Amino acid sequence: MKSKLLLIAVSLMALQATAQQKHTISGTIKSKAKGETLIGATVRVSGGGGTTTNEYGFYSITITDGKHKLEFTSMGLQTNSLEFTLRKDTTINISLEDESVSLGAVTVTGTSTKRSLAAPQMGLEKLTAKEMKNVPVLLGERDAIKVIQLLPGIKSAGDGNAGMYVRGGAADQNLILLDEAPVYNASHLLGFFSTFNSDAIKDIAVYKGGMPAQYGGRLSSVLDIKMNDGNNQDFGVSGGIGLISAKLNVEGPIQKDKSSFLVTGRRTYADVFLKLSNDSSINNNKLYFYDINAKLNYELGDKDKLYLSGYFGKDKLGVGDLFGLSWGNTTGTLRWNHIFSNKLFSNTSLIYSNYDYTVSINSGSVNADIYSKIRDYNLKQEFQWYPSSSHNIRFGFNSIYHTITPGQVTTSETSQINARSLEDRYSWENAVYATDSWKMSEALSMTYGLRVSSFSVLGKGDFFNIDQDGKILDTLHYKKGDFVKTYVNLEPRLAISYKLNATSSVKGSYVRNTQNLHLISNSTTSSPTDKWVASTNIIKPEISDQFSVGYYKDLFGGDYELTVETYYKSLQNQIDYRDGANVNSVSNAIESELLFGKGRAYGIEWLFKKRVGKFNGWVSYTLSKTERKIDGINNNEWYNARQDRTHDIAIVAIYQLSPKWTLSANWIYYTGDAVTYPSGKYNVDGQTVYYYTGRNAYRMPNYHRLDLGATLQLKKRKRWSSELAFSLYNAYGRENAYTITFEDSKDDPTKTVAKQTALFKFIPSISYNFKF
Repeated sequence: MKSKLLLIAVSLMALQATAQQKHTISGTIKSKAKGETLIGATVRVSGGGGTTTNEYGFYSITITDGKHKLEFTSMGLQTNSLEFTLRKDTTINISLEDESVSLGAVTVTGTSTKRSLAAPQMGLEKLTAKEMKNVPVLLGERDAIKVIQLLPGIKSAGDGNAGMYVRGGAADQNLILLDEAPVYNASHLLGFFSTFNSDAIKDIAVYKGGMPAQYGGRLSSVLDIKMNDGNNQDFGVSGGIGLISAKLNVEGPIQKDKSSFLVTGRRTYADVFLKLSNDSSINNNKLYFYDINAKLNYELGDKDKLYLSGYFGKDKLGVGDLFGLSWGNTTGTLRWNHIFSNKLFSNTSLIYSNYDYTVSINSGSVNADIYSKIRDYNLKQEFQWYPSSSHNIRFGFNSIYHTITPGQVTTSETSQINARSLEDRYSWENAVYATDSWKMSEALSMTYGLRVSSFSVLGKGDFFNIDQDGKILDTLHYKKGDFVKTYVNLEPRLAISYKLNATSSVKGSYVRNTQNLHLISNSTTSSPTDKWVASTNIIKPEISDQFSVGYYKDLFGGDYELTVETYYKSLQNQIDYRDGANVNSVSNAIESELLFGKGRAYGIEWLFKKRVGKFNGWVSYTLSKTERKIDGINNNEWYNARQDRTHDIAIVAIYQLSPKWTLSANWIYYTGDAVTYPSGKYNVDGQTVYYYTGRNAYRMPNYHRLDLGATLQLKKRKRWSSELAFSLYNAYGRENAYTITFEDSKDDPTKTVAKQTALFKFIPSISYNFKF
């Protein structure tokens, strides 16, 4: 009897174990029309559960065996459903069809990718090229950076200025990646355009808080941009012609279904119009930029894929033979994807990045060229492990060798300036990291991780000991390869989300970041010639601790979204210049011009968005404060950081008037930048000398602008489409201040006159875009 009972018990346990047995489904999701892998495509399982694809279109999900229905979705593509019985680990590769387009009906998908209520990630904004298409921009050139600056917490540095400010961070505190390669200056024409050609962009993710552990090296944000892979199904050509620029994109298969290429080029031709002038002082000037994006990818087999991508861009500005300024970026990325198993994915990357500029001066007795660069060689290895349906683990390492050339001055024989070269600076940056996204229950999810970073300052070169007044006390000499100083930092990451119900959730996060490359400038505007310096024995790594809390709500069936996030950021080892500093000095001891202290930034951000329908768009508002406290500045009291802005508002509206016409508008308002103006003046030997008191104690005038846009669909066939894009930048002609200068009144020299310079009133544009 006991034997029978034991046999029954064992049988029941075996049946239960079999019933609960789990298997893994994995694969790749692609676009059927182009063969490109899809980032962030969703896999849903009937009865609950699901996952999303990674940056290379790979997914893995572990579920119980038995009958299931899987649903594969991605924005702008048709949903694909599959029913089957799961009995073992299975590979399912899916290609999604484009949504059918009917000229008789208007179908508008959302203006941005729907954000997840359940995912712990905070401060994440995602955009695709389609979503950027209808937002009006300067001179009709679709620009990823300009569209991003319409989102809360992300602020434009202003007309004619490069960079952006994210949650109180400076322009250099944003990590900008193009296919994993750092881009050190993401601007063309002094900030009027970004370096990123929208025709080459596949996906953009902006992390302004709670950055995952795989990212590091900057305090404020990560802008992760992925280039298109190229069409491995069919050849295609697209392009556009505008008032000042033209672009062309060519893509197609090298071997159908296996490999593809993409080449995108863009150039402005404002210099062509300058040459039409009969005035030699105008037709000899230079004003243009060009850039090229290229990418190759090849499937080596079912489990291996190779990518090679690159970017090259250059700007040239010149006033005859008197002055010239050129700058540009070069990047290259070689990546190897390997699937070890249905639960383990690997990506290995070799990355090159170079940013340089040259200033040429040819005036009288001064004939000189000043050259500077920052160059990186980078190795990155990452693994993604899916041990169960509840965990998604990333781990890996990153190693970067930096070379910074602060300045090389070459001169002609007749020049009164002596040729000289500042010492190159070398450094080695390393990091290991691990992060786990853990779905604890249907309502509760957590992401936690740790990044351990090290930064080694290397010889050859001279390093200094400096007193509190900036005087050099001692010079230390190091040979090539010597370790001058090594900084090691622990950077913990934590994010947690709780779903209150089916339509709302709350989230919180904490992240520590460190930064060892710093952009030094004491001008009121950003410039391509601002100087990059690395941490030294005196310049310590900047450190940021950011705490964030958010509330998220879907309204009216998910057609509307409300997002509210608040943050507090504590900053250590912040850098500012001494009063009267010359950061462009031809001295190796840049530290003698700098002071160091702490900072804080805090604020609250609102985003209200309508995602679908003929009329869609968003309203964003940011209320914030950013301050610094550095001994030796502003009487050792807290003062406004240069990027401090109290209010920032953006309203974006897009209306599908008909199958052919799309109308759009955006309105921007923000508090004027914090600036240092003279508090008084005195006369010395007939010359007016201004004196200054509080640092950044004044404000530029408030900025506001309305932009209008319209797109006319001309022809749309299976093999050919074309459109006209119209835009009016600064529609009501607001003269926003670019600079304000002070001079003595001509009528009464005891009085001072402030003069405001505006770059432009309104700028109309038209461009023709085509695709076949």
